[in-house]
Amino acid sequence: MAMTADALAEKIQKGHKVEAADEMPPEYREALVNLMMQQADSELSGAYGYVPWIEKAPNIHEKLLVAQIVKDEVNHAYRMFNLLEELGVPMEERIRKMDEQLKMRIDPDAESIGSARVADDKRVNIFYYPIESWTDFIMFNFCMDRGAGHQLEDAMDCSYAPWCRTIKGIFKEEMMHVNHGDTWVKKLASDPATKKEVQEALNRWYPRTMNIFGRPGSRKNVTYQKFRLKQRDNEEVRQAFKRDLEKSLEGTGLQLPEWTPDYDESV
Repeated sequence: MAMTADALAEKIQKGHKVEAADEMPPEYREALVNLMMQQADSELSGAYGYVPWIEKAPNIHEKLLVAQIVKDEVNHAYRMFNLLEELGVPMEERIRKMDEQLKMRIDPDAESIGSARVADDKRVNIFYYPIESWTDFIMFNFCMDRGAGHQLEDAMDCSYAPWCRTIKGIFKEEMMHVNHGDTWVKKLASDPATKKEVQEALNRWYPRTMNIFGRPGSRKNVTYQKFRLKQRDNEEVRQAFKRDLEKSLEGTGLQLPEWTPDYDESV
């Protein structure tokens, strides 16, 4: 029988790892499923968003690399959906619904949507924005895969042991995706013919990525930290991402644009 939420939180803060659903009080299970759905939906959405760039990649070598990224992302989604199914979440029905939701993209000329998203769609809302060019694709890869890596770091030592074990492999592959973006950003920034274009892409995707981390001190994040499903506040993760991005841009001549916080106050 599951113990109370407070009793489990106390055990977790002392280093306990949860292995099975029968250990979970409702508050813990709800928080865990919400976070894991966010990752699963985002992994699948990322894969779908990258698919067109296999065909549009500039050479056969890049087609292979982008195809590998797509394969990795679908595999990440598959592994996350399997974890959720073990907790009793009906995944086939959810994936069928997502196949429709993932087609949704906002108008490329629309203003920033901040952190807003469709209520039952758990993917990070950066996936609503269309990717318009190869340089756009590269900057999305450069910013978003790095941002996802920073979010995954907390889960690698979270209190739900099956998720920890899964995340370790996913994280290694995400770092390979980040390296792909880094290599291309340096290449595009060093070419006078593409320097302006890549700066403009950074101006678009950096603010959108900064919005994925959520509001500082959010109610949900307090619960996540209580159960060690996350280790840090949203703002700590955002600032770690920003420092990492600044370091990666050193020597490129690219400049981070200003970012104005735009948080969803309901979470």
